[in-house]
Amino acid sequence: MYQQMIFVNLPVADVDASKKFFTELGYSLNPQFTTDDCACVVISDTIVAMLLSRQHYADFTAKEIADATKTSEVLVCLSAESREKVDELVGKAIAAGGTSSREATDHGHMYGRAFDDLDGHTWEVVWMDPAAVQG
Repeated sequence: MYQQMIFVNLPVADVDASKKFFTELGYSLNPQFTTDDCACVVISDTIVAMLLSRQHYADFTAKEIADATKTSEVLVCLSAESREKVDELVGKAIAAGGTSSREATDHGHMYGRAFDDLDGHTWEVVWMDPAAVQG
């Protein structure tokens, strides 16, 4: 069966700083698609973040590019395999220079936290109890 992929394209102020930030979270870069103007961050087999310099990002849109430190243009949500993995990833993000963007939410069957990356893009990390998802 075909596995559809998602490529999240985000503008960044400093591609090298973004490369460092996301590799400190444990993600790898795909060197085939990583240049001075773009970091291809492999999140999973089907999820890739394309972090483009603001100049390169402008090549793909005629719209004004949002300043994610001032406005919200997207909320990217990643699943985690456990509550501990939620805390671990958010902890790594904060240690790498990101900021906590909201307090943890705990609904018993679902636990989540969020961080903003170096450019203010919000990344939510959520664990859901597999029994609750199946039921």
